[in-house]
Amino acid sequence: MNSKAIRSQETKISFSSEDFLKALEQHSYEFQKGQVVRGKVHEYASDGAYVDIGGKSSAFLPMQEVSLSPVTSLSEMLPLNEERDFLIIRDQNEDGQVTVSIRLLEVKKAWNKLAEIQESGQSIQVRVTGMNKGGVTVDVQGLRGFIPRSHLLEKDNLQNLIGQAITVSFIEVNRENKKIVLSQRLATRSVAISQLETGKLVTGEIVSLKPFGAFVDINGITGLLHISQISKNRIESLENVFQIGQEIKALIINVDEGKGRISLSTKVLENYPGEILEKMEEVMASAQERANRASNSVSQ
Repeated sequence: MNSKAIRSQETKISFSSEDFLKALEQHSYEFQKGQVVRGKVHEYASDGAYVDIGGKSSAFLPMQEVSLSPVTSLSEMLPLNEERDFLIIRDQNEDGQVTVSIRLLEVKKAWNKLAEIQESGQSIQVRVTGMNKGGVTVDVQGLRGFIPRSHLLEKDNLQNLIGQAITVSFIEVNRENKKIVLSQRLATRSVAISQLETGKLVTGEIVSLKPFGAFVDINGITGLLHISQISKNRIESLENVFQIGQEIKALIINVDEGKGRISLSTKVLENYPGEILEKMEEVMASAQERANRASNSVSQ
C-alpha cells in the first residue's frame, strides 16, 4: 500500500472516532411539541422537576403539569429515575430544553375513560365543587363537569351540595368543546330500574292517561300500561277504566334498562277476559295470588 493510501485510511479512521464523537455532541435533537417521550426525573426544583429524555438538555416539568390531582409531594408522585411517559408541550428553547407535561396525558386518558363509561351506560361518582345559577360544577376524575339544576335531586339549596360526593349518569361528553354534562336524577332512575324485574308485582299511581295507555308512577319510576295490556277484552276509553291518582297493581312484563322503559300489564291478572273491567277491586285485592300464577309464564 503506498503512502498516499495509508494517509487516506488514517484520515478516515481519525474521523470515525474523534470527529464522529464531536459531531454527535453537537447534534441537535429534534423534539417536537405534541410528541410523547420516555424519560426519568433526575432532579427536583422549587417550581417543578428536570427530566432526562435522552436529549442534549434536560426537559423541564412545571409543577402545574405534574398531575391532574393536587401535588403535595413531588418525591412521592415522581420518584427519581422512575421511567414514564411525558408529553412535550413547548418546543426547544435556545438551550435545547423542552417543556413537558404529565397532566395533559392524564387529561387524554380521563376523556377516553369517560367516553367508555358513557357508552356503557354506567353511573359514576363525582364530587360537587361549586355552584352557579343553572346548577352545580363537579370534579369528574380530574375534569370539570356540570349538573343542571333540573337534573339534581336537591334543587333548592345547592350550597349544601358543595363538597358532597354524588352518583350521576352522563348526558353529554364532548371532548372538542370540553363539555361534560351529567344527571343525578337519571342515575337514581337507572339504579331504581335495575332493581325492577320482569314478573314482579308492583303498586303504582295513575299519573297520566293517553289514547295508547296509562302512565303509572312506581316510586318515582314511570311505567307504561299499554291499552292492549289492560284487559283481554277491548278497551274503548281509558277514562272509563282509570282515573288520575288511582292506585293500581300491575305485573312488570318488560324492563328495558338502556331506554329506561318499564312495561306493565293487568290483563295477565284476569281469570277471564274483561274481569278487570267488571271487578277491578276484586282483581286488585287478590293481585299477589294472581301474579304468582302469571309470573312464571311472563318470565319464560
